[in-house]
Amino acid sequence: MNNTQSFVVFTLDNQKFALHLGAVEKIAQAAEIIPLPKAPEIVMGVINVQGRVVPVVNIRRRFQLPEHDINVKDHFIVCRTNQINVAILVDAVLDIIECSEKDIIEKSNILTDIEYIEGVVKSADGMILIHDLNKFLSNKESNIINEVIKDSDKLLKAKEISKSQTKPKTSEKKKKALKKRD
Repeated sequence: MNNTQSFVVFTLDNQKFALHLGAVEKIAQAAEIIPLPKAPEIVMGVINVQGRVVPVVNIRRRFQLPEHDINVKDHFIVCRTNQINVAILVDAVLDIIECSEKDIIEKSNILTDIEYIEGVVKSADGMILIHDLNKFLSNKESNIINEVIKDSDKLLKAKEISKSQTKPKTSEKKKKALKKRD
């Protein structure tokens, strides 16, 4: 029996890339990215994904593609590396495909000097570069991102606590009016 693998196919500047479907948690419409001070240069900022702070990494920078401003048609692919959850900003998510092993060319056979590419899928409408998400961030970058996010999360929680502890004062006039009403 032929083994198959599933991939999420996306584009950056009309080039097709793929991620293993198992690494993808969610695909979402692009939204505002909140800057993250002290983060590595590869991090564009963070987004809120169902109450979690998720760093947005700049995949264009890693692939040495021209950068552009976020467009309403762009998407985030929220995925998991071996060390951290990240979101990558892509131009479009095209499809989920299944490929047999014979349709995948291993990196060692063609692209030996590109460390972020795992291989290439041959398809009817061209070649699709398979992105190796686990090699995208170095251990050092992942650790720095985790620390910066923890610090930011602590700061946000401290602000929320201080907001909840500072209740607006009720004027004496309002207190009397409320008492009369009861």
